[in-house]
Amino acid sequence: MKRVCALDIGDVRVGIAMPDELGMYAHAKAFLPAKPKEQFLESLRALVKEERIECFVVGLPLDMRGHEGPACKKIRLTAQEISDATGVDIELWDERLSSTQAHRELAASGHSSRERRTMVDSVAAVKILEAWMDREREPSDES
Repeated sequence: MKRVCALDIGDVRVGIAMPDELGMYAHAKAFLPAKPKEQFLESLRALVKEERIECFVVGLPLDMRGHEGPACKKIRLTAQEISDATGVDIELWDERLSSTQAHRELAASGHSSRERRTMVDSVAAVKILEAWMDREREPSDES
């Protein structure tokens, strides 16, 4: 499995998740501030170098019917900026309900609403990466 990193891009924070060494589990990393943009991109360049990332899996916020709205356009533009700045391929991933699941799990584990605000993007990135890894593990139909 190629070395990937999932990103849940928000206006304030960007959640980050990485797989373990065996590619079995996704783990949250500390979020990155989304602004200023150049500092964010520099942090991603450093992460690419440190972790030898080959692909960013970026959450795409489709609506519940699977259609793209204005938020998707913004994410697509940011994803292109990330690819241009890092030289790393981008795979966009349907992130519907990942933030909702993250909020529920954090609330169920007893985190306050203040704690949840700072953790939700990273937990959502874990959900995105877990779904991506599940798809990668599926046997291919090519024979």
